[in-house]
Amino acid sequence: MPTPGFPPNTLDSEGTPIWITDLASGHPNHTLHVARGIEPAEALEVLGAKPGLIQSCELPDNKPDEWTSLPCAALGIEPGTSAALLAGRIGEWTFVYDDSGFTADDVATKALSADGRTAATSVYTINADASLIYAVDGEQVEWVDVDDLNLEEDLPGMPAELRAAFEAAGNVPTEDFEPGEADGDIVMRAACALAGLALTLEDIRRIPLLVVPFDD
Repeated sequence: MPTPGFPPNTLDSEGTPIWITDLASGHPNHTLHVARGIEPAEALEVLGAKPGLIQSCELPDNKPDEWTSLPCAALGIEPGTSAALLAGRIGEWTFVYDDSGFTADDVATKALSADGRTAATSVYTINADASLIYAVDGEQVEWVDVDDLNLEEDLPGMPAELRAAFEAAGNVPTEDFEPGEADGDIVMRAACALAGLALTLEDIRRIPLLVVPFDD
């Protein structure tokens, strides 16, 4: 699998980062935010979470059913009643996993990148729509729609840091792909590559985590 930024056992069979697959419900409609230079609790508040509801989290061993994400199970909430946001920090980068995609918009990404920070938001919907927003110092710099992405033509024009992330993400083509066409999971891999999140769920379990219910 031509994904140079991801060691063995860090991707599932379709090319999704394995820690995200292991967190997600079946047929997910989800979002991953990554931001450099912000703490997890602050990132959750920037996204609109209520501070009083943010709590430390130990993820359950298993999902109770295919419709429940692990963060949702950790909160003990029914799927569909609210989103569950899970946050942690690896090195300089904080991630927030939104199991329902409630926080997916350019305003959120720009807010996470305010005050000189860098942030990216990767979205994958239940309809297989996939995109990534990249922002620096409160301004959107790049928006990538996978349906319109041509790797050979578009990567050279990206900011260096983002281009390197997409190069590390690589591609998982199928037999019917056209030259330069990207697979739908490339934006999740790129966000993970940007933030150094080529990990397994066991790696995630070893860091302090926060979780919070979230209504859009």
